This record gives sequence, structure tokens and C-alpha cells, in this order.
Amino acid sequence: MYGKKTCLSERTVQGLPGSLPDVANELIQRRPGKEVREMLEAMVRSCAGLDVHRRQVVCTVIREGKHETREYGAFYRELKELARWLQLEQVEIAVMESTGIFWKSVYASLEEAGIEGRVVNARHVKQVPGRKTDVQDSEWLAELARCGLLRPSFIPPRDLRELRLLTRYRRKLTGVLAGEKNRLHKVLDDAGIRLGCVVSDIDGVSARAMVEALIKGGSTPEQIAGQALGRLQKKKDALQLALEGEISDRHRLVLQKILAHVKWLRRQMVLIDAQIVAAMKPYQEEWKLLQTIPGLDVLSAAMLLAEIGVDMSRFGSKHRLCSWAGMCPGNQESAGKRKSGRSRKANSYVRSLLCEAANSARKTHSQFQGLYKGLVIRRGHKRAIVAVGHKILQVVYILITRKEPYKDPEIDYEALVVHRNAPRWLDALNKYGYLHRLKNPSRE
Repeated sequence: MYGKKTCLSERTVQGLPGSLPDVANELIQRRPGKEVREMLEAMVRSCAGLDVHRRQVVCTVIREGKHETREYGAFYRELKELARWLQLEQVEIAVMESTGIFWKSVYASLEEAGIEGRVVNARHVKQVPGRKTDVQDSEWLAELARCGLLRPSFIPPRDLRELRLLTRYRRKLTGVLAGEKNRLHKVLDDAGIRLGCVVSDIDGVSARAMVEALIKGGSTPEQIAGQALGRLQKKKDALQLALEGEISDRHRLVLQKILAHVKWLRRQMVLIDAQIVAAMKPYQEEWKLLQTIPGLDVLSAAMLLAEIGVDMSRFGSKHRLCSWAGMCPGNQESAGKRKSGRSRKANSYVRSLLCEAANSARKTHSQFQGLYKGLVIRRGHKRAIVAVGHKILQVVYILITRKEPYKDPEIDYEALVVHRNAPRWLDALNKYGYLHRLKNPSRE
């Protein structure tokens, strides 16, 4: 901000709650007079608006009454030229809409050039009254950014953005692995083999050995059922009935390819897990703090950090973090009637991670179990899981902010320490004679 026209006085914004973009929006809605229009003329000396497409980027620079629009290609070399031009124009802020994944390379080029890039929600841009056409997109973005009317989205640093590539690809592989297991069930059912009715995990050691025996052929259902291990040995009769069917060569071929693909997927996931764990070295403190929360293990804590980062000041409060993640219930009311409580669309990766963590946390002896049991009767399983995930995310915010491990209010940690260490303490007291003195105090 600069000059006399850059600051909004307390007298002007009195009675307008919210952030600066909210205040400016409200002033526009009130049809401001000349004084207010002058104050909103320029809050940034030089800014740029970028209309990002797959093959090109349209950029408009507004600087002290100067308007200039240029078009650049979307290749790496052309994005570098765009960044150099913005440097020459002394651009302070470059604003773009979050158009799919095409904004990422543009944002990275601006970041390398030392230019502050801001990614905004396209819906927020449309809500501001004014022009919104394909031809004038970049100019309109620059005008809104210059007046401080756009709220930037959260963009993590480069190392976390690159880590997201690994974590999100792993979740993709997890989905593909689940799909292959389902396909394995369908092929077996097509051959009349109902192995899934007896075995809970089709990818277990015993089930995998049975499927491999079916692929090789030449074995009777009794012989294949004899490969059962552990508790499955008690179900040999049911396994023999389930393994009876008509399996053809084509069934065997498809089963062989599915098993080979499953093995390959597991190898890839092991390699990616090692890379994710190695990438957590700069964030060891926050990573270990998250692992103290029930429901979060080594990988889930790393994947959650890759999505939300370690700088909680970017969100402002735990409530805003939950809203950003889409874990808050919606509130649509009109005339005193609540129409819908559906949560808004947000980061689907964070939401799914928190729901998985909530499913695990509800089975532990913690406050999350009590929260789930109190809500599941009234609100159902799905809403109760979302509420538990909302609570877990609030705890994550507090732990990272305070740099403290998780302590559950339902657990007496002092009693646990005593229970764990009491035998060792008693042995030490007996070894050095203190236990004997306590039993016979009169001899002292």
C-alpha cells in the first residue's frame, strides 16, 4: 500500500466486520461515493492478472495508470520470459485463478523469479460485481488484486508441493490395488468359486496361496483347502465347498495377470513409502507430534502434513483450518428454517485422510471414541465420522501450534506410567534393601 489512497480509515470501515477484502466488498455493495472510490483506487503499486490456459497465458500488468496485456505460451521457456517481463515491470503481486493443474507451472515460475503469486477461487472472482468475460479476464483480475478484493488460497511451499506428488500418487495406487482385489473376486465368482464368502481378506497369505494353486491346476479342492493357515484351518469344510467350480484357461490367465499386477503395486508402494519417510526429515518435530494422535500412524501423519503444511498461521485459527478442509457442517438458513447442513467441497485428500483416521480413532480408548458413540445414535455413522475427523483436525492445529504431544483427557497418564514401571521400581527397591526397610520400620 502506498500514498494517501492506500489505507482505509477507522471512520470509514466502522461497523464492517471481517478481513480487508470483505470490507472492500461491502463498500462496493454500498455504492460508495467519491471519497471511498479514491481510497479503493490502488492498494498495490503494480500488479498483474494472469488468465491461465493449457496452451497460453494472457497477462495484464497495471502500474500507475499503465495497462499492458501480453500473451505467452505455456512452455517452460515462455513462462520464464513471462516472469522476466514481470520483474522488469516491478510487479509486486501476480494473481491467477485455480484452473485445474495448469496454474502450477506458472506459479512455480513466478516463485523462482521472486514474485508473489496468488491463486484465487474463481467463484470468489465472479461474486465481485463488474466485468467477467473471456477477453477481459486478466485485466479484471489485475484490477481486483490492485484494490485488495481477492483472497488468496493456501499454497504450500515448493518442497511440500513436490511431496504431494508422492502422497497423492500413493493414494492413487491404493485405489488401483483395491480395484484389482475386487476384480479378483469377480473372476473367481465367474468361475463359480466363492472363496470370498469364507475368507475375509482375499489378499491374505492363505487366500493368495489358494488362488495360485487354482492357477496352476491339477489340485483337488481338498488339497487346496489344506494350504489354509491359522484360524482358517477350522474352516476346511467350508473352504472345500467354496473352491468347487469350473475354472477355465481364460480364468487362469486373468487371475495370473491380476496377481502379478497386485505384486507390482505393492512393490511400488513400498518404494514410495520409503521416499515419503525420507522427505519428513525437515519436519521431524511436527511429524512425531501428529503420530501421538489416535488414528494417525507414520504414513497418514506424513500425508496430512503434505496437505496442510506446518505453518498454521496461514489459516489463522483451527476453525478456519477445518472450514478449508471441508470438515465443517454447512449452514444454509432462510426465514429461520435450516435448509441444508451439507459441508462444502474442499480438499478431498485431507477429508479422506481424516475420515480414515476417525474410523481408526473411534476404536481406541480415547475422547474420540466417546465422541463417536455420543453422535452415532443421533446422527448416524457418516456424520459421526465427519465430526470425529473435525475434532482430530482441531487437535492437529493445536499440537503444531503449541509444539506439544497429544494428551487424551480420558486417559490417566500418571497411572499408566506407574503401571508400566512399577515392577522395575520394586525390583530396584528390593535390590538396594529399601523394600525390606519399609516392611520392618521398627528395626531402623
